[in-house]
Amino acid sequence: MAKPKIPMGGMNMNAMLRQAQKMQADIEKARAQLDEQEYTFTAGGSAVTIKINGRHEILTVQIQPDAIDPEDAEMLCELITTAYNGALAAAKEDEQKTLGRFSGGMGGLL
Repeated sequence: MAKPKIPMGGMNMNAMLRQAQKMQADIEKARAQLDEQEYTFTAGGSAVTIKINGRHEILTVQIQPDAIDPEDAEMLCELITTAYNGALAAAKEDEQKTLGRFSGGMGGLL
């Protein structure tokens, strides 16, 4: 007795597999491009500038000499933190926009 075929909504398994593999390749390509992206954020006017990459690694930190006040090291720390967090937020927003197009209907599985 032959097993009954279970319909796949008109989609054959090979086509679904090819589609999934293409999506995976597209995601990997997008992630690689995001990793190489650079994000720069400045705090305190132009006192502190930080550049990071898409892997959230700091590439450069620029501090204007007039931002270095030995009497107020805490302010410099706050400016550095603000600049890094701003660059990080830009990187994460870009990542969300770029990879979000792949997660449509997947409930955040990516």
